[in-house]
Amino acid sequence: MSEPSRSDTSLRHSPLEDEHRRLGAKMIAFGGWSMPLEYKGTLAEHQAVREHVGLFDLTHLGNIMVAGDGALNVLQQVFTNDLGKVGEGGAQYNLCLNERGGIVDDLIVYRLGSDRYLVVPNAANEGKVHQRLLAAAGPVDVVLHEDVALVAPQGPRSFDLVDQVFPRASNLEYMHCTEMPYRDVDVVVSRTGYTGERGFELFVPSQLAGELWRELLRLGSSQGIEPVGLGARDTLRLEMGYPLHGNDISEERTPLEAGLSWAVSFDKGDFVGRDALVRQKEIGIPSRLWGLRMKDRLIPRPHYPVLTGDEQVGETTSGTFSPTLKIGVAMAYLSPRDRFTPGDEVEIDVRGRRGKAEVVRPPFVDSSPK
Repeated sequence: MSEPSRSDTSLRHSPLEDEHRRLGAKMIAFGGWSMPLEYKGTLAEHQAVREHVGLFDLTHLGNIMVAGDGALNVLQQVFTNDLGKVGEGGAQYNLCLNERGGIVDDLIVYRLGSDRYLVVPNAANEGKVHQRLLAAAGPVDVVLHEDVALVAPQGPRSFDLVDQVFPRASNLEYMHCTEMPYRDVDVVVSRTGYTGERGFELFVPSQLAGELWRELLRLGSSQGIEPVGLGARDTLRLEMGYPLHGNDISEERTPLEAGLSWAVSFDKGDFVGRDALVRQKEIGIPSRLWGLRMKDRLIPRPHYPVLTGDEQVGETTSGTFSPTLKIGVAMAYLSPRDRFTPGDEVEIDVRGRRGKAEVVRPPFVDSSPK
């Protein structure tokens, strides 16, 4: 597959693309965007995040502002978790479902004010989430912003780095956000994380993105900072067992199958997909998403058969070499749901060779974004 050019009009381009190309990034098409896959290499970038600090461009993620009297009610109808429990400055993981209970997207919702919320969906699903919010909005303002970049320093030394640009940002608690000035313009500073390490997400106007990116790289040079692409982002999230939409979760899978029932509040009232989830609980959940840890040197990839004896019991949804553990790890839906428990052994067919794997409950590594 050829690398997308800067002039490719079929893709959206981050305001940081010229920065990526100057740093020698390998660019790929992802979710309708031209984004960096890697700079020095996925393994080195993964290690930088686990041990020092890495800098991500996540501008491909959506940016939808929902504001006005009744904003909370709109969000409660469209998403599964109970945002009524989130105070100002809080953030919450959420799911957007279809009427069948399938996962349209998983996302973070930030409460910036009493009636002002920032919704951050995945790139490929931005339009679907936006349309569902518009359909439920009524008089509530739902605005899709395309002039915001997202810069994310992640890693154990990210606190020292970000404090130099946003003083006292390190005082921000996990799953919280605030607005702080950068060049006299308000920037949303959040701590949610997706790498398993402590870190920040900085929502900055596009015209200031390059300046902030360069400043963070300069200040972080003594702390071992590295720019990080989508390759390491995938290995980092998979080591934590975080599901990726389009791989591990989709509109064909429900939160109950994906092990995400903790993000579903049945008690808050009605929401899209609730009835389907109630029915599934009553008739039985057919499968469950598990982690698989290889016991040999084979490396699993997506869509490999999972077997017990001659019986296929599932298929991998994600799989990779874990740079931290130095072994292969994978995610897979195993059926029937109640058949498997942590510690069970299965086999993965890796291009005609069978490798033994242990069923585990992720994360695979001992790390925490808190």
